[in-house]
Amino acid sequence: MILHLHLVRHGQTLFNRYNRLQGWSNSPLTDAGLDDATHAGQLLADVDFAAAYCSDTTRAQVTAERILDVNTAHGHARPTLISDMHFREQCYGYYEGQDMDMAWLAAGGPHGAPTYNAIVERYGVAATRDFLKEADPFHDAESDDEYWRRIAGGYALIAANPHLEDGDHILQISHGNTLLSLMQRFAPEGYDLSERPANGSVSEFDLDTDADFASALAVISYNRR
Repeated sequence: MILHLHLVRHGQTLFNRYNRLQGWSNSPLTDAGLDDATHAGQLLADVDFAAAYCSDTTRAQVTAERILDVNTAHGHARPTLISDMHFREQCYGYYEGQDMDMAWLAAGGPHGAPTYNAIVERYGVAATRDFLKEADPFHDAESDDEYWRRIAGGYALIAANPHLEDGDHILQISHGNTLLSLMQRFAPEGYDLSERPANGSVSEFDLDTDADFASALAVISYNRR
């Protein structure tokens, strides 16, 4: 069975505005973030959603509800929103809420890579998580393996939904680093991944519910605004 996933990055939050890491921690949507969510709803106004999923963070939940408000105003049935921890952003542990540039310097500096992009270019995206966990004095930040096992569990949850049928459209509210990580893992060549997904942007994937997670997702589009 193939499901059509519409992944929306949540609207701008205070931590986004202040350039702070925001994984399992939370901050409210700004006025611009509420507008991001409404704009995403307008982009998806003609899509008939069979299900809707988001992380159990208020920034994702508020974004989802606002999109569904627009969607139902255009005559579509409103699916029940399922919030689950498997759809959370990467956990940054001790570095939650800290300035992004300082956090990535702490993670990559000892390895000669003082920025997020430098870590990716020199060691690969998996190292961004493993280095941050290594630098975390509590080691609460997710390693690359811990992160992907959790993310895979989210897509297993969608695949196991007995009410879904082949070709159904699914709304999923996602997060910046998670969207970028999915693109780095599943996108074919030709996408410019130096540009992070914008708040309120829409990326589309097809999910093969019968495939192992390693080959379950196919990228259809990225960062539509």
